[in-house]
Amino acid sequence: MGRVSDEPRAPLTTTTSIWPAAGVLIFAAVVLGVFMVINLISDQGVTKTPATVPVVVGGLAKAPSTAVLNDCKSSSEVPSNINDVFIVPVGTTSSSAGSVPNAGAGDYDCYQPLITTTNGASLLKFYKSQLEARGWSLFSQGSSSGKPQSLFQKAGNDGFYWVAGISVTKSSSKLVHWTFRIFQNSETV
Repeated sequence: MGRVSDEPRAPLTTTTSIWPAAGVLIFAAVVLGVFMVINLISDQGVTKTPATVPVVVGGLAKAPSTAVLNDCKSSSEVPSNINDVFIVPVGTTSSSAGSVPNAGAGDYDCYQPLITTTNGASLLKFYKSQLEARGWSLFSQGSSSGKPQSLFQKAGNDGFYWVAGISVTKSSSKLVHWTFRIFQNSETV
């Protein structure tokens, strides 16, 4: 055996280079940069197609003004793709002021009592044809009270379903009293 020395000595030197790890990071940055440049060059952007309003032939004519629904339309809570629900047939007047029961304290809900110079069946057919042409789906007809009613549903671009209800309250052959109602369903899309 050899002699053991008690003299202190400097440790053996080993050099560890950081360049292999830096090389991986530099390579990743270069690849990311190349793909960003390719994306910028090839990006064509989003092409917006003009929205066309459907024309429904037959039945009741759509009124040019929907001022009778202003109480419900004036809210900023209704998403832009739901605004197409605010239509009424020609000969529609308001029978009393509309109401927004929650007034910002929960899910949006608005109703407006109206009168139209037609009968209940023609009114419901008008909304069925007009709203289905605008992407609303009819999911319920009739009500627990036995009065004619149609409920339509559409996914809003706010992440919620919206429901529009047309409920006949009193009808004769030439005049119908009814309620237009729109509300935000608390279920998400």
